[in-house]
Amino acid sequence: MAQSGFVKVADVGELAAGDVKVVEVGSDQILLVNVDGTIYALDDICSHAYASLSEGDLAGEEIECPLHGSAFNVITGEALTPPADENIRTFEVRIDGQDVLLGPAKS
Repeated sequence: MAQSGFVKVADVGELAAGDVKVVEVGSDQILLVNVDGTIYALDDICSHAYASLSEGDLAGEEIECPLHGSAFNVITGEALTPPADENIRTFEVRIDGQDVLLGPAKS
């Protein structure tokens, strides 16, 4: 059962360690990332140019934009390398049984 303010976006079994998955919530494309068994959620679109981060390379806690190579921390949303200089939003994630629940953007 979804918790207040949270919506089910995936099943835990859909994301093995090192996997990424894009889900749509309203008009937002959200990237789910499994880092060592913990699922994180962040905007899928690079803050520098319109490119899907899900098509980039994931290395540990960093994902690289496939367009210009900017790297972002998937836990904090921090832009780590140019040309991106703006962080991206991250979202609260809860696990309820086998359900991956997405909550509001973190502040």
